[in-house]
Amino acid sequence: MLYLKDLTYHPPAVALPILRSINLELAPQQMGVVVGPSGSGKSTLLEILAGLAEKTKGEILWRDQDLLPVHLQQLAGLVFQFPERHFCGNTILEELRLGHPELGSEQVQQALMEVGLEELPLKTSPYSLSGGQQRRLALAVQLIRQPYLLLLDEPTAGLDWSMRQQLVSLLERLKASWSLLVVTHDAGDLVSIADRCWTLSHGELCPFEPDRQRSVVNYVPA
Repeated sequence: MLYLKDLTYHPPAVALPILRSINLELAPQQMGVVVGPSGSGKSTLLEILAGLAEKTKGEILWRDQDLLPVHLQQLAGLVFQFPERHFCGNTILEELRLGHPELGSEQVQQALMEVGLEELPLKTSPYSLSGGQQRRLALAVQLIRQPYLLLLDEPTAGLDWSMRQQLVSLLERLKASWSLLVVTHDAGDLVSIADRCWTLSHGELCPFEPDRQRSVVNYVPA
């Protein structure tokens, strides 16, 4: 179980906190969705949970263990909004084995099967893949690490209807084995498969209300 208790993020150079007293619970094999506009702090929340940024105050717990950034880097796997910007391998195989040269072909194929890319040749360049395939590959890179928590930043943004549906179906399958926390500016089809939903606005988290989404996504921070 993931617990956030009064999580606040307030960099010294910023007048107002980016995140204000965030409280959140997410159980194993649940999918949570945080809906909010650009600039609301969604990506910052994921970066903190991935151990890439450090909270100002509050607690992050997995079960009853208080987690530091170094723990979060081991616990969580983050899939960025534009995963192609973070690819380093020249081929799918190289990308999956980065940092894990010991991985055998069975583990590689299993990770690709989890995301529906098992038919692609391993020598394929990640940069030649479609947007949906690149997001699937980025997911496979994280799955091969076996994290407890998968974090996804705008996983369906920019995809056409067919690719969106495929990705939504994939996420629904993955939550049978992992906890997932997804942030997005458009709840869309994600709400239908989510176990928990919240809205992030003005740095504050509250229960998701579909009728409020239009006004929330039009918010522009000062």
